[in-house]
Amino acid sequence: MADALSLLREYSIAKKKIDEQDGHIIFGDFSYPKNIKTNYIIWGTGKDGTAKEYYTLDSILFLLKNIKLSHPLYVRHAAAEDIPVVRRPDRKDLLGYLSGEISASSNIDKSAPLEITMQRPTKVKRSAPSASTNDEAANNSEPGAKRARTEGTTKLLRGRRLVDRLEGKGGERGVTTEQIKSLSEAISVEKIASIKAKINARKRKTIRKVDEGDDEFGIAPQEDGNLMDSAISFDLTAEIVSRERKLRTRTSVLQSAAKDFSKNIFAILSSIKAREEGRSGGSEKDPGGNSQGSLQQPASKQNPASARKPTAPAAGYSRYDQERFRGGKEDTLGFRIDTMGTYHDMSLRSVMEGATSRKNAPLQPPIPRPLPKAPSTAPQKPAKRTSKTPIIILPAATTSLITLYNAKDLLQDLKYVSMVQKRAQGAKRDNEILIQRRKDDLVTVPYRVIDNVSKLQGLDDWERVVAVFVQGPAWQFKGWPWLLQDGSPVDIFSRIQAFHIKFVEQRMEPNVAKWNVHVINLSETKRHMDRAALLKFWEVLDKYMSKYKPHLRF
Repeated sequence: MADALSLLREYSIAKKKIDEQDGHIIFGDFSYPKNIKTNYIIWGTGKDGTAKEYYTLDSILFLLKNIKLSHPLYVRHAAAEDIPVVRRPDRKDLLGYLSGEISASSNIDKSAPLEITMQRPTKVKRSAPSASTNDEAANNSEPGAKRARTEGTTKLLRGRRLVDRLEGKGGERGVTTEQIKSLSEAISVEKIASIKAKINARKRKTIRKVDEGDDEFGIAPQEDGNLMDSAISFDLTAEIVSRERKLRTRTSVLQSAAKDFSKNIFAILSSIKAREEGRSGGSEKDPGGNSQGSLQQPASKQNPASARKPTAPAAGYSRYDQERFRGGKEDTLGFRIDTMGTYHDMSLRSVMEGATSRKNAPLQPPIPRPLPKAPSTAPQKPAKRTSKTPIIILPAATTSLITLYNAKDLLQDLKYVSMVQKRAQGAKRDNEILIQRRKDDLVTVPYRVIDNVSKLQGLDDWERVVAVFVQGPAWQFKGWPWLLQDGSPVDIFSRIQAFHIKFVEQRMEPNVAKWNVHVINLSETKRHMDRAALLKFWEVLDKYMSKYKPHLRF
């Protein structure tokens, strides 16, 4: 069953027209409500134990219609029409999938439940069909009109049943026209379409039994439209049977009619048994004369190799068969020496006295073994959770246009406030600050801002650094990792996005001009232009983080 997102992609690639009627989006013969959920996951959901959320069909269709608009303008139009917004990180991937540039997307959840497809809503006619209409429906034999024939036959049967009930035929009580009410008064058009879709789905799953009186096609001779229904049921059944595959398990694959295990498996077992009997010198026999453990099988299937009597192996030295080398006392020349004993942890006197004194000696108590320690039931401390908050580093010099005094005004409020104004307002310098960036979809994301790199502990904190504001001199990066031998920070700018803030009237720093640094130009007097320039900073940073730091929160 095709899902709504696949149909939307198919119509988008083929550039077909998509109709919208009465709160439904129509793809040919299929219809979906506008607020139906697709299987495309919303960015930021389904992670860290949160539930997955999916975009609705109308939100993706609205994005497809307004593809030429910029994202901020698209968000305004969607908010004005009260339509859910497609988030910026999902925009490029979703449009690439809908346009056919990519064949699959990692954000599509294949395990998401699919909504039931509804047929296109049509107007239901209540008038009984005339005789000429019945003849046309019965004689319609056009090859490409299978669906039309089915609907015509169904209408014909319903019309005949209605006429029979009105005339009181078939033993049923007659129905007057005053008792007939319009179906649309009790049930809506959407409910009728859903019931019709369920009936058609149930018919597709039904397999009709074939009786002995059926013809060569498995269809019994019936009257009028029943013949057409039987043909359709037969076609569906033949299609289902043609797609069936025999289930194979680890048990069924061993049930082979062309294999005789008595010729190969029993021969292997017999050879193993003969080899064991030859090594042990024969097995014991029970009172009936049969050897213990012999295989009970027919004499006609006995392997000739098992009938031959194995020869005993030649006697030789074995370290595990020393008892047969043990002789009498004459072997020790009259000395009382126990060749099978041990003299470990014994004194010389006890060795000279012989084995008798050792037998009469009291047994030493066994040394108790230490009991295994019980597993500790003390609760273990949970592992430290890794932070996902991005870090921005500022210059520590007071001559820079951005410091910890005015960083919140610049990056959060998008307005430049000079150091003189901040000190006049009585602002105090903090060791570090946490700014809250408000995005277009009214989501707030925190960013940690510092000006001293000694606060970063380990590579985990350095991996969270996403931006650095460059002042100009190279000594700003003293003590940083990734510095070259000559002290050049060029390698740092390939790992961290660098920015430089200056006034339009000022000249460019020589080092900044030759480094990979994004320059932000502000005006000394025109404060209404600050917002546009600082929004460019967030746009560049978002592109960098989505490409190189997607694991962080932004």
